[in-house]
Amino acid sequence: MTFEEYQKLAKRTALYPNAGNNFVYPTLGLAGEAGEVANKIKKIERDSGGVVNDNTREALLDELGDVLWYVSQLSTELNLSLEIVAEKNLEKLAVRLERGKISGAGDQR
Repeated sequence: MTFEEYQKLAKRTALYPNAGNNFVYPTLGLAGEAGEVANKIKKIERDSGGVVNDNTREALLDELGDVLWYVSQLSTELNLSLEIVAEKNLEKLAVRLERGKISGAGDQR
C-alpha cells in the first residue's frame, strides 16, 4: 500500500465534526495518540525493564496505527499529500545527515 492509497482510504473513516474543514480535531487526536504511545513505552520501561514482548508490541502496533491515521487526516485537512510529507521528511533528514547535523536541536540544523 502506498501513502496515497492509505490517505484516501483513511479519509473515508474521518467521521468527526466538520471533517474536511477542521484541522484542530486531528491535531488534538494526534497529540492524544502520541501520548498513548509514550505511556505504553513508559510502562514497558517501568514494568518490564524496557523489554518489549509480543503483547506490548501488538499494543504499540495499534497505537502507532492510530498515530498514522491522525497524521494522514491532518495532512488531508491541510491539503497535503501524505506521500509528499513522507518524501520531504526523508529529504530533510538526508540533507542533515550529509551535513553531519542529524543530531542536535532546532528545526534549522
